[in-house]
Amino acid sequence: MLTWTDVIRYATKGNPPAPRRVEKPDMEWKKVLTPDEFHVTRQKGTERAFTGEYCEAHEPGLYACRCCETHLFDSSLKFDSGTGWPSFTQPVDVAAIQYHKDNAFGMVRIEVLCNVCDAHLGHVFPDGPAPSGLRYCINSASIRLVEKF
Repeated sequence: MLTWTDVIRYATKGNPPAPRRVEKPDMEWKKVLTPDEFHVTRQKGTERAFTGEYCEAHEPGLYACRCCETHLFDSSLKFDSGTGWPSFTQPVDVAAIQYHKDNAFGMVRIEVLCNVCDAHLGHVFPDGPAPSGLRYCINSASIRLVEKF
């Protein structure tokens, strides 16, 4: 189980190796993503709180990267954080996510990206529920429910 200490270590000393890589020029991404999905995933945008497709979703399954279909989060680890974005306590695999310090907007946060295609997903915070204490705050535009149990 990942902890905040692990997240900080990855953000400062390097991320786990990706299981594979998917790289495309922006013109290719624009062909397969909606304008909103492109803005969030490729330009590090953020959807407005409480507007995302998966904010209130409770269907069982796996959430994958909207860009490359890499499995990222399991719905069994999704919780209602009250923040307006889908929130998870852990990724499905330590190598699924990469972590970067984000100093934008006068704050220090940890940005989370898909480790396979570098899609911006959202941020992770140390205020989630036990036992991990992590809250992965993820944009719905960056994920897709791909596998139902």
